[in-house]
Amino acid sequence: MDASIRMTLFSLHTLLLLLQRSHCETLNTITQSIPLRDGDVLLSENKIFAFGFFSPENSTRRFIGTWYNNVSEKTVFWVANRDRPVNDTSGVLSINSSGDLVLHCCSNGSSPLWSTNMSTTISDKTTAAQLQDSGNFILLQRLSNRVLWQSFDHPTDTQMPFMKLGLDRRTGLYWSLNSWKSKDDPGQGNFTYRMDPRGYPQLFLYQNGVPRWRSGPWTGLRWSGVPQMTNPDILNVSFVNDQEEISVVHKVRNSSIIARMVMEPSGLLQQFTWHDRTGRWIQFWAAPVEQCDNYGACGPYGNCDPYNTNRFFCTCLPGFEPRSPADWFLRDGSGGCKRTPGVSTCRSGEGFVKVALVKVPDTSRAHADMSLSLKECAQECLKNCSCTAYTSADESNGGSGCLAWYDDLLDIRTFSDIGQDLYVRVDAAVLARFTEKKRSPRKWLIGATVSAGVILVLLIILFIVKKRHRRARPSASLSVAHHGDDESRSRHVLEYDSRTSDLPFFDLSTIATATDNFSFINKLGQGGFGSVYKGVLDDGKEIAVKRLSKSSGQGIEEFKNEVTLIARLQHRNLVKILGCCIEEDEKMLIYEYLPNKSLDSFLFDEQKRSLLGWRKRFEIAYGIARGMLYLHQDSRLRIIHRDLKTSNVLLDASMNPKISDFGMARICGGDQIEGNTRRVVGTYGYMSPEYAMEGLFSIKSDVYSFGVVLLEIISGKRNSSFYHENSSCNLVGHVWELWKEGSCLDIVDPSMANMYDEEVLRCIQIALLCVQEFATDRPTMSDVVFMLGNNVRLSSPKQPSFASRRKPGRADTSSSNEGTNSVNYLTLTVVEAR
Repeated sequence: MDASIRMTLFSLHTLLLLLQRSHCETLNTITQSIPLRDGDVLLSENKIFAFGFFSPENSTRRFIGTWYNNVSEKTVFWVANRDRPVNDTSGVLSINSSGDLVLHCCSNGSSPLWSTNMSTTISDKTTAAQLQDSGNFILLQRLSNRVLWQSFDHPTDTQMPFMKLGLDRRTGLYWSLNSWKSKDDPGQGNFTYRMDPRGYPQLFLYQNGVPRWRSGPWTGLRWSGVPQMTNPDILNVSFVNDQEEISVVHKVRNSSIIARMVMEPSGLLQQFTWHDRTGRWIQFWAAPVEQCDNYGACGPYGNCDPYNTNRFFCTCLPGFEPRSPADWFLRDGSGGCKRTPGVSTCRSGEGFVKVALVKVPDTSRAHADMSLSLKECAQECLKNCSCTAYTSADESNGGSGCLAWYDDLLDIRTFSDIGQDLYVRVDAAVLARFTEKKRSPRKWLIGATVSAGVILVLLIILFIVKKRHRRARPSASLSVAHHGDDESRSRHVLEYDSRTSDLPFFDLSTIATATDNFSFINKLGQGGFGSVYKGVLDDGKEIAVKRLSKSSGQGIEEFKNEVTLIARLQHRNLVKILGCCIEEDEKMLIYEYLPNKSLDSFLFDEQKRSLLGWRKRFEIAYGIARGMLYLHQDSRLRIIHRDLKTSNVLLDASMNPKISDFGMARICGGDQIEGNTRRVVGTYGYMSPEYAMEGLFSIKSDVYSFGVVLLEIISGKRNSSFYHENSSCNLVGHVWELWKEGSCLDIVDPSMANMYDEEVLRCIQIALLCVQEFATDRPTMSDVVFMLGNNVRLSSPKQPSFASRRKPGRADTSSSNEGTNSVNYLTLTVVEAR
């Protein structure tokens, strides 16, 4: 049936319903004398949630369930009669003589479509049904106020805050999620999310009873397979595992936050929060989303590493080899690995090799002993020849408890930043390769003597070569040659670091092939540190290659900083680095390719800027703020970016923002929020006054930069290049003057053609709060995110810091650029602080 016809029928059905039910009521309680009929609505005490009959999109069948009352997008999160709909509007929910809630309709006589079906009979006059402000629909005994039945014990496809998922050991009741069949049919679908109590408990996502994704065990801080839980900014998670129950509960950190977790009909598990400003649900976590999220992707004893861009994502654990090399050659790792033939791991000098940052194997058959330390765990595992691996069971106490495996190790995957350390049992030969043996004094002396002799010979050869080189070149070149020598030594250090790095290193030949030998056609743009090229790897993956020029301002230290820093960051609003290349004289960073390039290529282009309406601009600003909040507060490292600007914000295919270019970023200690430097780096126009003039940088320096970016998003004009015809100030100063006059909306980009609301005015005020002259007056990024996402009262901004118009001097001059729509367009200003 055509969609338009279905919508017409649905509209007619709704109209008939309204005509038939002119007596609809709003209820706060259901009793025997007050049933709930189709058209009536039961509201929670503070009108947060509603309960009643509804029809899904493109359907005329009637179901009874619970939804958000104050959310503009009708969102149902619990359904009673999900597999037995009412085909007309005759449905009635009432309390029968046994005290049960029952759903009847006229078309099927007295047989109920759904019932609470309590095992004990209670007088109907003492029971009542209510909807709580948590969204829990309850049946209670009014005299004692005792809950007899509750909807939270029977979830459908959604876990609400304070709703349990797990197992009641006393009754055998499972609290689990089951997907809808489709968005038009709430019947039980193919996907289930439930607790597996065997071995050491963990959550599983099943498709028709077959495991599809696994959370991993609870580590005391998070699920082993969900590293994002270590930085909760929306939910707190509590886990219980005792004689009565195994359960996990999500609790919102702030009562104003509206959040939920949904098992989608497609099999995607997603967590959302409602955003009042955008009027939609925003996803902040989902699984499975990567190849390595699929259960057992690399089979027994295989480790799935999604960051392996140079080779097959499956690798074998130490001491193991592919069970079927032919399948692995064809990139099918499902058969897994086997221990290398002819070795012994039982009382033959065996030991353990650490595999870092992983989701530990399936714990269904694992054994946990919380009384053991990690060292005692290793000793116990070594005594038992059947023990294949062990790890810490509780990370919250610094690595206490023992979790050991005595069977196949299945469903392991690697994370880039946060994960557990798994200790795998290996034979003596493998252990020797991974362990640096102590040498005897005599052997050490012989080795040292030989090494010294080799070094002496190499130094003599190097001296002769350099002497000949100086004779062959003019003396004016000596300083350049010396600089190159320093670079060579630094490069050697970086190459050494690469051997222990988790970040993939690409061969120069691979990158040259991917970019068609850095052809002009593939050039995306050029910034202060070099050129950016689009490339395509052999497996078809698109990449962006930042190729540093030999004369770039970014030296080897900045390059190492950017490589090691970005590799540790994981956030949807930060650009993802795939690897790097250091070979010959080349230094290159390989990023995910973002087809829409940088934000400035849209904002400051006369044709493209009209594609960004206010709603999209706000979403971009909010995403940037979330990314900066992650850097300042939620990442494992506290990071100050120091070069936030519109050209360093990239846009993916869906126009979602991703912050890039961390070459100038600084890592601070856990509680450190500021620092001092004599080398001021950044871009004039985005730098806070205390940083530009005194070299003082802090998280408030980044807040200042964000305020400038926000004003540019609103106005469509560059701060550093905008000058009003009757003013000597830049964009920040001009907006301040308009603010004092009460006409700051004059700065709004005319390409939006008045398609914006009062939210723009709030954002201008937030931007002015960010660019106040004194750092102590500026809000934190946490405050900024809260102000953007909530309609709270804002304080009045104080005068911002803005530079008077002047002719650009050497310190203000940006590196030349070729096409400002570069994927990584950079501008660098270096000023020696006085």
